[in-house]
Amino acid sequence: MPRANFKKLCAVALVTALCACEKATYAPAQQSGANPPLPEPQNFLVPPMKVPEGTGWAQGGKPTVADGLEIEKIASGLMHPRQILTLPNGDVLVVEANSPGTEPITSPKQMIAGVVKNRSGKGGKGGNRITLLRKTPGARGEWEKHVFLENLHSPFGVQLIGDTLYVANTDNILKYRYTPGETRMAASGVEFTDLPSTVNHHWTKALLASPDGKKLYVGVGSNSNITENGLDVEYRRANVLEVDVQTGASRIYASGIRNPTGLGWEPMTGKLWAIANERDEIGADLVPDYLTSVQQGAFYGWPYSYFGQHVDSRVQPQRPDLVAKAIRPDYALGSHVAPLGLWFYRGRNLPEKYHGGAFVSEHGSWDRTPLSGYDVVYVRFKDGKPDGIPERVVAGFASADETTLKGAPVGLAEDGDGALLIADDVGNTIWRVSAHGTSASTSR
Repeated sequence: MPRANFKKLCAVALVTALCACEKATYAPAQQSGANPPLPEPQNFLVPPMKVPEGTGWAQGGKPTVADGLEIEKIASGLMHPRQILTLPNGDVLVVEANSPGTEPITSPKQMIAGVVKNRSGKGGKGGNRITLLRKTPGARGEWEKHVFLENLHSPFGVQLIGDTLYVANTDNILKYRYTPGETRMAASGVEFTDLPSTVNHHWTKALLASPDGKKLYVGVGSNSNITENGLDVEYRRANVLEVDVQTGASRIYASGIRNPTGLGWEPMTGKLWAIANERDEIGADLVPDYLTSVQQGAFYGWPYSYFGQHVDSRVQPQRPDLVAKAIRPDYALGSHVAPLGLWFYRGRNLPEKYHGGAFVSEHGSWDRTPLSGYDVVYVRFKDGKPDGIPERVVAGFASADETTLKGAPVGLAEDGDGALLIADDVGNTIWRVSAHGTSASTSR
């Protein structure tokens, strides 16, 4: 047997054995809110895992939705759709990408992680492109699909300011002149600014424009779980960067956020908010991923502490001076739900109960038994702050017995009619969620 195949079989056997180990005590909803219960951390040589097999959607299959909503497929056959941007004319851009694969395999854990991703369907080749979707008035079924922009390098974030389209690759931000109505980008891109790119353990770069169009905010994840690759490769990592649109100059806006995968403006207060994927390998109930306002100049704990001043003793040497300054996140989402999409809803298509709050897509993680995430939840806001527990809005991405994975939600947006759009990177599909009786075939 070839050595590579033998290693893979060993890794699969080990993953299978680990799936039967430690189980979570809390349901994700029980670990949500401002004061989640935080059990004592545990130590594992290799952490327990739960890995459903990625199968994609069967013919006619689709996620389930909450009462009063309906869901339809508007695009399929994509290559790991990640982020969505609705343009002013109603066209929708879909960013298709996956990891650049530049992180070296230096430990058994990393080899196992690679096998896990491929088994779950999350490790397939990304398109390294942007596809444009266009709804033909009166037409039914999937929207028109056009290859809009190609030859990108693990893109993730995309934003439009005036007639300039900004695309965040894993290593830089490119800018293009956008012409409304075009189905293929005619202009060549130029590099606007570089971004941290060594190792690329967390490769995604979330992107958000300020309301006045003068700044871009970039979510840059860490290059490790807890600095096991050394501090040198964490330069300008685990941060939200602020980039000046006129000059391309950047600064660290907030730090200590392990992996800020989505950014948004809360509509009532105008404050910047982020979702974050927290650290792994200290238990199925640690550490809760979170949704938080992002304060300028604030430090949120990574790697030295989590959820405020809870010290992570694995990190050496420690920095008690930084732990003392660590900001407690506003709102826990539950451990290992892996939030990858954030959208503050401003439309009117969905029922009133969804107005003014935030939708969060939970991509799901193999670091917990039973599974958590693999759904889209709604977090109600009151007076500019999260209120209550997350409400599951879109589900059914994983099978009921948790053995197979049909899809996994990532980016969120709303279309020109105020329906919620969801990028599904395992199902390679874009879903549209609307109020019952207002599907795309009847709108516009």
